[in-house]
Amino acid sequence: MPFKYVFILFCYCVLQSSTLFCQNELYKIDQDSSSTWTLFKYDVNTTWQGVKYSFTKPLDWKGKDFAKLGGLIIGTATLSLADEEGKRFFDRQQEDFPSLIRDFGWYFGSPQNYFMANAGIYGFGLLTKNEKVRRTSVLIITSSITSGFIQTIAKNGFGRARPGTGLGPYYFKPFSKEAGHHAFPSGHTILSVTMAHAIAKQLNNTWAKIGVYTIGAIPPISRLVDGAHWLTDVAFSAALSIIVVDSVDKFLFKNESHGISNPKLNKRITWNMSFGANKIGVIGTF
Repeated sequence: MPFKYVFILFCYCVLQSSTLFCQNELYKIDQDSSSTWTLFKYDVNTTWQGVKYSFTKPLDWKGKDFAKLGGLIIGTATLSLADEEGKRFFDRQQEDFPSLIRDFGWYFGSPQNYFMANAGIYGFGLLTKNEKVRRTSVLIITSSITSGFIQTIAKNGFGRARPGTGLGPYYFKPFSKEAGHHAFPSGHTILSVTMAHAIAKQLNNTWAKIGVYTIGAIPPISRLVDGAHWLTDVAFSAALSIIVVDSVDKFLFKNESHGISNPKLNKRITWNMSFGANKIGVIGTF
């Protein structure tokens, strides 16, 4: 099933659920004593609030935010100069690239398998009442809806030709329904990097993070080897996924969703001046 249909169906289910379960704002519940049904309604509401935040956040953008967007666009345009050479490089890897890894990259980045994997993660967190696992799953799905919507609009709007068409990296056929003109951005990359980055952010061990990111990098690389995307398709998609996940994660921490506060804030040292008889001191509170 094409990604856009899976994505639309999933969004419909979330929106339908939101009309039943969602309030106008995030609320707090006792994560330990609440029933499974109450936790589920809370998670649906949190997802809905996160999606609304993601789509309305640009309305509050400042100059630095637009500067970052401009930097992403300029960086992508500059990297496009290496698209053709990148294609030749990955074409040379096709014969020697392990088929097992290529197959894994395809299946892991496919929407059906992706949502099944996340459903498994969430189901485990819900049944065991593990708020950290549930929050991670909410972060993944909220980010996926946001970046997936952007990807669906951009893929159809730009109509960029895939490497396999032989038309080159600068051929665009806007609003084309042909699969060969849906190169930009990469759906497999968006999904795999979104999940990998969201999970890696929950880990403290550097090697564990590297392992998660390595697995998340397999779908983008396999798509390049398969000649399905240009280098800029993958690079832009990865950057977009990271930006969206970080933004949603910040929103969840700000509202202390699932009763979890930002651990980085707890590690901050507050410095205060201390005045006494014949002495002046600086006290750090941590």
